[in-house]
Amino acid sequence: MDPIILYHFPFSPVSRAVLLTARSLDIELEIKEVNLIKRENLEPWYLEINPQHTVPVINDNGHILTESRAISRYLVNSRAPGSSLYPEDPKLRSIVDQRLCFDEGTVFSRMAKVFENIKKGGTEITDEHIESIYEVFKWLNDILSSSKWMAGDEITIADTTLLATLSTLFELGAKLNDYPELQRWFDQCKDELPGFEENAKAVEEIANVIKSKLTKGF
Repeated sequence: MDPIILYHFPFSPVSRAVLLTARSLDIELEIKEVNLIKRENLEPWYLEINPQHTVPVINDNGHILTESRAISRYLVNSRAPGSSLYPEDPKLRSIVDQRLCFDEGTVFSRMAKVFENIKKGGTEITDEHIESIYEVFKWLNDILSSSKWMAGDEITIADTTLLATLSTLFELGAKLNDYPELQRWFDQCKDELPGFEENAKAVEEIANVIKSKLTKGF
């Protein structure tokens, strides 16, 4: 069986989330970078693979799958069924799923609004956007006050997914002074999560690009 092909762009948080999941599972990957800045995702060869022209995409020996959270679930289910990364117990799994939904609908969504404002020519992270991000930090800090990891006592794909999103905000300058549990979690990720440094390198690069366009950050 050939390695899974991952169509990946390091600047994309959701793409890095899948890579972090794969690193946690020690899955062999063939990584093919699709540069969104150069609009390689709109080239005909890529549109044949994914008409939605998004990253990430995987090709697992002919099985094409898009959407990062679905991919992370699939990687566990197909390569490490029963793994604590995506537990089989319905109640534990439901917590992981809730955290994934929370990332998609709230955490990532609010970060995307910050990016969209800058993409449209904004040179400031607005007070409204800052408040919305810190509200998310408070909610996550509350979760972590009674949970070692994002979805319980063990690392799950909720952690790989949320790390990819949150690390971007941290690198942009969002402060953790008032969120000690979130800081603790981030330090744990640094110490225990495979692929942390690989993610951090990509985050630093994209954050530097964004900060160069700003007159006011966090």
